[in-house]
This record gives sequence, C-alpha cells and structure tokens, in this order.
Amino acid sequence: MTAELVRGQNHTLPQTRLEIRVSAGTPVVAGATLGDEQGTVHGIEWIAHPGSPQLPGLEVSKQAAAEHRLAVDLDALPASVHRVTVLLALPMGVGGPVSFGAVAAPFVAVTGLEGTEIATFTLTGLDSESAVAALELYRRQGAWKVRAVGQGYAGGLAAMLADQGVSGAQELARSVHEAVARGVARSVAPPPPRTPEGDRVRHAGTASGQQPPATPPAAPIGDPAPAATPLPGPAQPRPAGDAVPAAGPTPGPATSGPINYAHPRRQSAAPPPPPPTAPPAEPGRPARPVAGDATGWSMEERLYNQVWGMFEDLARTTAAYRSAVDFAESRMDQELDRALSDPRNRIGGAGDRAREEARTKRDQLTARAREALDRDLAQLAAESAVVEPALPAAYAGWDNPVWHAYRVPMEIPMALRIGDLHLPESVGLRIPLLVRLPLERGIWVDSGRTASEAAALTGADQLRRLAMENAVAHAARLLAVYPADEFSVHVIDPAGSAAAALAPLVDSGVLAAPAAGAGGVASVLAHLTRRVDLVQMAIRAGAADALPPDLDTAEQLLIVNDFPHGFDDRAVTQLRYLADEGPSVGVHLLMVADREDASAYGPVLDPLWRSLLRITPVADDHLADPWVGHAWTYEPLRTPPGSRVLQNVLAQVAAARRGGRP
Repeated sequence: MTAELVRGQNHTLPQTRLEIRVSAGTPVVAGATLGDEQGTVHGIEWIAHPGSPQLPGLEVSKQAAAEHRLAVDLDALPASVHRVTVLLALPMGVGGPVSFGAVAAPFVAVTGLEGTEIATFTLTGLDSESAVAALELYRRQGAWKVRAVGQGYAGGLAAMLADQGVSGAQELARSVHEAVARGVARSVAPPPPRTPEGDRVRHAGTASGQQPPATPPAAPIGDPAPAATPLPGPAQPRPAGDAVPAAGPTPGPATSGPINYAHPRRQSAAPPPPPPTAPPAEPGRPARPVAGDATGWSMEERLYNQVWGMFEDLARTTAAYRSAVDFAESRMDQELDRALSDPRNRIGGAGDRAREEARTKRDQLTARAREALDRDLAQLAAESAVVEPALPAAYAGWDNPVWHAYRVPMEIPMALRIGDLHLPESVGLRIPLLVRLPLERGIWVDSGRTASEAAALTGADQLRRLAMENAVAHAARLLAVYPADEFSVHVIDPAGSAAAALAPLVDSGVLAAPAAGAGGVASVLAHLTRRVDLVQMAIRAGAADALPPDLDTAEQLLIVNDFPHGFDDRAVTQLRYLADEGPSVGVHLLMVADREDASAYGPVLDPLWRSLLRITPVADDHLADPWVGHAWTYEPLRTPPGSRVLQNVLAQVAAARRGGRP
C-alpha cells in the first residue's frame, strides 16, 4: 500500500534498492546530496548532479527534464553516509519559469525497481522558491526511512547547497546550471534546412546526429495526502501531520485548492540550526536518545517531527508484534489440525504430545515477539523521558514545569497538544497528540454516554461537565499559544448550564458573558457568519484593506454547549456554514454535544459530525493512525489536582490584552 506523505511525515523503506521518480510538469534539474549523521555534506564529491551524475549507490539524470528517475542503492552507499537528500531546481538562463509558484506542484514517488510505489509526496505551498529539498532518505536506529521535506529556497540552488554546509556553493551551482545549459544545447535540434517542398519535410536527428534522449513516462500524480493527525477514518495531510513541516511562504486564508502545510512563520533565509549530538552509546546498546533528534528548521520543528517519529515507531512495532502473535496462533492451529486429522492421534498420548508441542512452539514465538516489542518499547520510553521535559508549552501537558515560566508568545507555534495516545500493549507510554496550527478543522467533544464503554459507565451529568471542562481547557491552550489579541473566544450556552466550567475564562476577563437563549444564539452566529462572508469577499477581491474597521480579524473560536438546545433550522444551517467555510478564514468550531440529542435533525448534521475531529472527555479508543490503522486510546489533558496553572496562564493572557503585566 502506497504511503501518501505530507511535509514532515516519514515512512519505513522495505527495501534498499529504489527508484525516485519526479514529475514536475516543467523541466527541472534533479540532484542529490549525501550527508553524515548531522546532515552535513562534506564536499562536492558528496553531491550528484547533471555535471557529475554518479556516486557510489546513487545516479541522477544528466539534464533538465519534466520527469526523472533517480537510482538509489542504499547498501552501496559509504558507511559514513546517513542521509540522502533529493534536490530539485529550476534551470537558469533557459527561458523557463523562475519560481515553483508559477508551475504545477512537483510530484515525487519512491518506488521499488519493479515500479511499485512505496511513498509519494506532492510539493504544495511553494511560491518564490526556485529550488527545493524534496525528500530525505535517512537511517534511524539501523533502518532506512523516507521523509517528505519540501524545504524551498528563494535563493535557488546556491542557497540550498549552502544550507547543507557545502563550501563554494555559488560556484558549484553555477557549474551545475552550465552543465544543464550544455545538455539543453545538445538535445534541441536546430531548424531543418529549407527544401524545395518547403517545411513539409521533417528532418530527424539533432546537431550531433543523435535523437534526443527519451523522457520516461510520468509517474501517476495523486492528490496531496490528508493529515497525519490520527483520525476516525482515513488520514488527511497534515501534521499531522506535515506532518513534516518545511519552509514555504506564509499561508493566508485559502479559498480553494490544496491546503498549504508550511509553517506560518517559516523564513527561508536563515540556515537551520545544527541538530543535537547524541551521547555515545555503550557497546552493544542502542544510542541514547536526545531531545530534538530529528530534522527541522528549529528546535520546535525538530521536536514536532520527533514526536511524530515516535508515534509512527510505536504504531509499527506494535503492528509487528500483533502480526507475530497472530502468526503463532495460526501456526499452532494448523499443526493441531494436521496432527489430529490422523485418527490414531485423537486418543492416547500421541494427541496430547501433539497439542503440547504445538502450544510450546506458539509460546516460544510469542515470547520472542514480546521480547522484541519490550526492547522497542524500552527505547521509546527512554526517548519519551528526554523529549517530554524539553517540549515547549504548546506541546506540553499541564503538569509540565514549562507552564510555570509561561509568557504570552510573540508568534503562534506549529502545533498544539490536545491529548495523549497509547495502545493496550504499552499503556504506560503516552505519545502527545499534536494538531497543526492554525486549525484546519473543528473539534467535537462528545458528551454522549453511547460514545464508548467508558462513557456508558459515567453519569450523564458528570459526562457533560467533563466535556465542557475539556473544551474550556482547549480554549485556554489556544488563547495561551497565540499572541495577545490574535485569538478570541465566543461561547453559546443557551441554558446557562456551563457557568461553572466557563468560570476560568469569565473570571480572567478573556471571555465576556456567554450567549444565552435563542436570541443569544442568533446574535453570535450572525456576527461570525458576517465575519466569514466579509473576509472571504475581501480575499477574492484582493481588497483586504476594504474590511470594515470594526471587524475583528483575529482568529475566532466558537464553543457551542448543549447543542441543539436553542437552535432553529436557520441556526443549524449557519453552524454548518461556519464549520465548512470558517477555518479557511480563521473561524473555528468547538462543539460540546451528544450526537444522540441531535438525532431529530437526521442526516442534516452528518456532514458536520464527519468534518470535525471527535475527541472524548474520558479515555476512549476511537482514533486511528494513518499507517496501520490501530485503534489508539485517546486521553484528554487534565490539570493536576489543586493546581492553578490554568488560572495563572489565563491571567497573563488577560493582562497582555490590557497592555499591562500580570
């Protein structure tokens, strides 16, 4: 099954002899660099490009083309090579486009030698960049993986090579483009001579008497992958869950087309900081883990990518264990069937011995699988132990000491933690569930008792209270990670039943009184619907400066409690409109409701239910990963008992909004 990657997402490579196929829709230069454990390229002899297309274990095209096939043999690479970065650049001085923003998004596929696709990546979100680091093949704990990078460079090939530590990057880039220009001159036929028949006669061949090299067929182009965030169904892209995220232009509100997964504050001018160096491992033991031990433009991005790497590693190692256990059980059943099919073995000691031998083999296979799983879990637990304390506030749980040093940020982070995930085989190992910011979809906190077995064992009133407290905690985290005055919260609470849960928001001053009654519902929905309409019209017309001065352009979050109480048909239609159109212009929905309560609306609300990320106020195993489809148990974040961390954080947010100090 092909893995459709998004920026930052990685995938294990099942083999070491590969092809990397590029389809760009316009001629591009394809090359690759070899890097050590830190990603450093130690000289021009570590770079394959049209002027020098072959290295041990690597071969690239000799000229610019709309399609490329790069050959890679990972086993043939020098032992000092730990990374292979695939580079794409627009050729200079040949009259073509000068930036990737002017052409169709390039598509890259990693395939086996027989052409079977292993992983694909569509490089969306490029604008003024004329060169891009597309993919990275890298070693992790002895295995090779591929990561979707998509890091663009407005400074072109020279800036990209300099970013990888290549000395003389300008001269090397110039020689590459000169080699490409010579290739173009060789492969383009001159005008044929005039003949008595005029231009009706075609003359085959080129200036050198050879036909231009045939271009390989284009790889199939797929839609951008959906997010790597675990979802109750097929994954969508992000990041998760680019997710591994790479450089690109600052994304604005999108009206149509694929989502831009670039980090909103990413700049392409500065080189990435060097990754941390792992302490030397003891002989015979795996390397000691280090926080930030992943590629990325900043420590925040490296930690983000590392969390998703841990998530994927846990998913795959658990899948391998479950497969081994299933195989052991199946093998035991087959051996018992063969032994007991002989009537002589059905009675007496022979049958008992056959059963015992089959069970012994089953237990041995299962024990070996569990031993391998425990080894992997121990390594992941050690990695979690160093990663968790290093997480920034947006990625950290409420019990992390980083919140005690909290200050209102100057810019938004890449992602936000909304809970933890774990599997039955590793209950003690929790992986942070990170969603990318700005939010691309709303959230439904399910307060229904039919949602899960755990919910059924919880009282209805307690479940509603926990659901609303969970929603308030999410709103507080969003307020905390945005700069002052760049995020606002609105609440619809028609019956006033959520007053106690909303107290932290109201008492701190970050939330005015929630809207109550049918009139309050209509007023808030009309206000946010107007904002969505006006911003969308301004974007389409390219007239953002024409927005009314009273329009709040900050990101907006609407919390809806006790839906559908207080809603009529018009209000339901407006709510669906906000869920569909709001995220693209900064209006987000957080529903707190029991779907059974809204059953009277029938299928009208089904699209709303499907479009939101469903989470629960109690532990529930309803989220699936995008790799093997495990049912992950989601644990909501909770503040430590007796802690006032939530109130203290909101007090700082309120003080920053007033322009003062807490």
